[in-house]
Amino acid sequence: MTRVAVLYGGISAEREVSLASGRQVIAALREAGFDVTAIEVGADLRAVLAALDPAPDAVFNALHGRFGEDGAIQGVLDWLGIPYTHSGVRASSLAMDKAAAKAVFAAAGLPVARGRVVEMAEMAEMADADPMPRPYVIKPLNEGSSVGVSIIRDGDNRRADVAKNWRFGPTAMVEEYVPGRELTVGVMGDRPLAVTEVAPRQGFYDYEAKYAEGGSHHVVPARVHPDTTARALDMALAAHRALGCRGATRADFRYDDTAGEPGRLVLLEVNTQPGLTPTSLLPEQAAHLGISFPRLCAWMVEHAACRA
Repeated sequence: MTRVAVLYGGISAEREVSLASGRQVIAALREAGFDVTAIEVGADLRAVLAALDPAPDAVFNALHGRFGEDGAIQGVLDWLGIPYTHSGVRASSLAMDKAAAKAVFAAAGLPVARGRVVEMAEMAEMADADPMPRPYVIKPLNEGSSVGVSIIRDGDNRRADVAKNWRFGPTAMVEEYVPGRELTVGVMGDRPLAVTEVAPRQGFYDYEAKYAEGGSHHVVPARVHPDTTARALDMALAAHRALGCRGATRADFRYDDTAGEPGRLVLLEVNTQPGLTPTSLLPEQAAHLGISFPRLCAWMVEHAACRA
């Protein structure tokens, strides 16, 4: 019987999401017939190393955010020589760094939102100057799940407060706000799954909308022009390959159809550790294609690899 250690929890702002993902994965892998060891990760790396001795056949990485999907734990597992799910050090670190990922996507010819990195201390001191025309989005460079994201619109006076209260490092990514709809595409290996439209119940697709029960409404397949569906599937796979990802990922898009369809499709980011909670999008797309959650998790373990 294959021995799998599931890492979940972690030390990032997405700890609660990871705990929810981990609990789902643990149950699914046991249902699929694996010998599962659950390892709730905290701040003590020595405890994680001790829990991985003796080494399992594979690690299922259910961590999100810093340390979990930024290449850090991947480097530790490479050093230990233990195969693990999802992407390796380079792809994970690139995808987590929004500026680096944007550069990779642009070099691959993929459409990205106009934006730049700004110093938040300078923004806090600006009287009335905006870093780019409104509306625009301010987002952390190295967080996921829409943690810390703010949209600054015309007439909004929150810009200085957002900058002064910033707690996600000295810099941020400022991007044009792309109107329209939120689309997402999951990828398994070399297979893009489906296009989902994500409609938050209110506001935009923030942390609450992603993970609170009833926080958003998912339409799969998305009701968009067939050409848009084909482009979104192709772009998700191209972005996955451009970063050098492995296993499962999820690409997020904005789709501006305000002038009619087919509209403008803009790639926002690639998630190398897609959520696996009851409200998550990747399992929903897999189920739409007849892949059960235990089978999805088993596929991830079967495609685990040691990158060292």
